Amino acid sequence: MLVDSHCHLDFPEFAPELDQIVERARLAGVGRMVTISTRVRKLAQVLAVAEKYPDVFASVGTHPHNAQEELDIDAAALARLSRHPKIVAIGEAGLDYHYDKSPRADQFKGFHEHIKAARETGLPLVIHTREADADTAVILEEEIGKGAFPAVLHCYTGGRELAFKAVELGLYVGFTGIITFKNGEALRDIARDLPADRILVETDAPFLAPIPYRGKRNEPSFVVNTAKVLAETRGVSEAEIARQTTENFFRLFSKVPRVLPDDVRTAG
Repeated sequence: MLVDSHCHLDFPEFAPELDQIVERARLAGVGRMVTISTRVRKLAQVLAVAEKYPDVFASVGTHPHNAQEELDIDAAALARLSRHPKIVAIGEAGLDYHYDKSPRADQFKGFHEHIKAARETGLPLVIHTREADADTAVILEEEIGKGAFPAVLHCYTGGRELAFKAVELGLYVGFTGIITFKNGEALRDIARDLPADRILVETDAPFLAPIPYRGKRNEPSFVVNTAKVLAETRGVSEAEIARQTTENFFRLFSKVPRVLPDDVRTAG
């Protein structure tokens, strides 16, 4: 079994054929999917997807792009919303200096509130960090010093130093279809060298479709292609990558049940 630890199934790109997309994932051996919140005020849409499918779960949080829109949503609010049985993570939250769609001060505030919520609830924080390695490392080190919390650097595109700092602090690192790209060699080098018990695979669908689907709409079934390249990169079998990343997922996303109702069909 494989897991897509990060996708956005509530996005409009999927609406016309969501049932078929979920079924294709199951047939490809994808046994769990986590659809990730980007705006707390649109959480109902995320939960509608998670509640429809027993193998789909959700997070609650505010993407750094939207931080300025939801400054009133604090750690207490996130913790309260996370009590929903289908919500298994906090986020995604963090820092994005590539687009800077929200002021950095607002991104910082949101990031800290999400960390507090992760620490309070014990749910993993899904961290978005882009072109913000130094500040992300400082915040993580400072906050871990106040008390540990589970987290993953999702869709990792940063440098070697931040990846290994995160692992040193007890965090996980998630890889997308970017590692399949021709220009993804530096990222593959990082993925090759990280500890086996700290890596996850994801799609970030509908974005970042792996080779041979690059440029098309991504979907959870394509996580198989990312896992294949990750296995080749690390010099292990695809079965071993599936076993290890799935075990890592359940260890981190501990609220997700390992056993689902019998009517959910998964291959492998």
